[in-house]
Amino acid sequence: MPTDIEIARKAKPKHIEDIAKKLGLNDKDIETYGSNKAKISFDLINQSINRKGNGKLILVTAITPTPAGEGKTTTQR
Repeated sequence: MPTDIEIARKAKPKHIEDIAKKLGLNDKDIETYGSNKAKISFDLINQSINRKGNGKLILVTAITPTPAGEGKTTTQR
């Protein structure tokens, strides 16, 4: 069974604009950060929830090592 790092290294990131188009978002709806990250506004999220009646929360976390070597955890929701 492959390890987590082996799986991650084999993954091919998709371009964020392609993902946005697949979700029905246009260039005005997203704020890109490079080719594979973007932010969307809470207004857009709320509009989507109000239209469809449900929604999902995606919690993203990361550990960023500091110069001293310890990990600093960042959480974004």
